Amino acid sequence: MIRNITLISGNELRRLFKSPLAWIILAITQFLVAVFFYIPLIMYLQPNSVASGLTDAVVSTMFGFAAYIILMISPLLTMRLIAEERQLGTIKLLFSSPISITELVLGKFFGITIFYALMIMMITLMPASLLFGTSLDLGQILSSIIGLYLLTITIASIGLFFSSLTKSPVIAAINTYAILFLLLIIKISSTNASTTVAGIFSYLSLDNHYNNFLSGIFNTTDIFYYLIFTSFFISLCIWKLDIERVNK
Repeated sequence: MIRNITLISGNELRRLFKSPLAWIILAITQFLVAVFFYIPLIMYLQPNSVASGLTDAVVSTMFGFAAYIILMISPLLTMRLIAEERQLGTIKLLFSSPISITELVLGKFFGITIFYALMIMMITLMPASLLFGTSLDLGQILSSIIGLYLLTITIASIGLFFSSLTKSPVIAAINTYAILFLLLIIKISSTNASTTVAGIFSYLSLDNHYNNFLSGIFNTTDIFYYLIFTSFFISLCIWKLDIERVNK
């Protein structure tokens, strides 16, 4: 099982890097994150700056913007994971192959999450460069990195599921954007709600938990939130494709 998952994830990663879209997204992401790293840094270095610390003012701000940038570009990466297989007709070959649906889904999932890990590593090089001239709160930075990765794998699982529902990558991307937008604004609905409902909506908010990681607050509640969401959408994807395979 592990061998098949490794082969599929490796193949998915190679396919990503053969696509110009992946390189364009990497370049755009790195450029935009660099802008949101440079601007807070310049503001922090101003003589009249009232920022509390370099890690909070610059690094956490950069990771905060990085999350929204990745959120915006992610559906463009995940939309092709399974939808393209349907579009090209190769999904029939995958269904008739000896690999299980679980291996197929996990292989594609790990392939895209390795790509995200490389993207986060590139982003992390910018704040790491500050270590040559000053000291940073490494615990808070590590917390931000872990939080960003947990956020991206959750986004990837959502995109993977919606890619399994259609043969059109564009429709898969639109559906992914819709659910991500809903998970971002759901906390607004808690404003006029009862305490219990407000707590539920606040817990379901995608960025509330990430903000804790940015602040250096590392707790199991936030970790479980992302792991539960990720497992839920991966399970849905496996269930959907399993039913389709049986029916065929």
